[in-house]
Amino acid sequence: RRQQQHVLDVFRSAFGDVLSSPAFAASVQTVKQALFARDFAAAFGIGSHDRQAGNRLLAVYAARWSPTRALCYAAVLRGIYDQGHLDPLLHTPLSSSAAARRKQQQQDVKTDELPDGEQQQPDSASAVPIRQPVGKRQLRVLGIGGGAAEMVAFGSFLNQDYSAGLAGEITLVDAAAWGDVVSTLQTGITTPEPSTPKEPPMVPPAYLSSRFSQNDVLALGHDGLAALMPLPPSSSSSSPPPVLVTLLFTLNELFTSSGVGKTTAFLLDLTSTVPVGSLLLVVDSSGSYSETAIGAPPAKRQYPMQWLLDRILLGTQKEPVGGRAWRKLEAHDSVWFRLGTSSSSSGGGGGGGGGGLDYPIPLENMRYQMHLYRAEDAS
Repeated sequence: RRQQQHVLDVFRSAFGDVLSSPAFAASVQTVKQALFARDFAAAFGIGSHDRQAGNRLLAVYAARWSPTRALCYAAVLRGIYDQGHLDPLLHTPLSSSAAARRKQQQQDVKTDELPDGEQQQPDSASAVPIRQPVGKRQLRVLGIGGGAAEMVAFGSFLNQDYSAGLAGEITLVDAAAWGDVVSTLQTGITTPEPSTPKEPPMVPPAYLSSRFSQNDVLALGHDGLAALMPLPPSSSSSSPPPVLVTLLFTLNELFTSSGVGKTTAFLLDLTSTVPVGSLLLVVDSSGSYSETAIGAPPAKRQYPMQWLLDRILLGTQKEPVGGRAWRKLEAHDSVWFRLGTSSSSSGGGGGGGGGGLDYPIPLENMRYQMHLYRAEDAS
């Protein structure tokens, strides 16, 4: 419960002005109506020419709905970590001197392969400083459709184990302009709470790196997705280490708003892009809330999101994409996350509640489905 309260404190500090604003209740209703109508562009200010108005909508959403989502996602991450699914993804970077030697060796090899008179162009990615505590295991995450909840959930997950040597790097990508919100939350996660300045932050700054990219993932294609993969830390291996890719309350939105064809193409591009051994974690609404219509009346039919997902991903076992095929590791069609508990449970009723946690507005329990896949070498 203390860990969960820390998550809520980060949101309260980051969005205190939003929560206390006289316009907050009306703004919540505006966002809620747009979400109910599945008008995600209106709910998240996508395409808005008024950046301030769009940022206000995102801050309202983050303050109202993201705290429960963050608590739930953190519990899911802890669950797959405890079961050992993340172990193959954890990587220990080389020391700075060893990394520098390896980098120079790689550049020397590349330069030797160039025709006479040509010079190696500088790698723009190498100019991006990535903090990597030497000797600490690192988890790299690509959060597709990610924003406030994913950012804080990852921080909470690292908080449980950073003293034992776990650090992380997360890349978030979404069509909405979450950049300012993510930056605010990064600061909140890595600095002490203003009310308790002597207490340590959720995660020390050296243990968490993040970046946000505003993009429509359906339009990126293979090369665009490859460019978004978290930069591989220095490694003795020639192949990039596996990553965790998350689609948290995002996939059904893609199916619904963009159609099965475009979403299928995106999932197959992702298949051909991820390093072998990577995991794909999908969390979304359960039941009829995650159904997609296919076809035109009168032949129009509703299909469950998880059925479409399995059909696309598990179909790669017979027809690999980019030499990769997905294997399903876990599937849970209906799980309740209850506030004030450290885990989720299947079945049963949810109801509302606060679990003894302190936040300026009431928060609710939530029900979700979860699916976990691993990308394997199909050759």
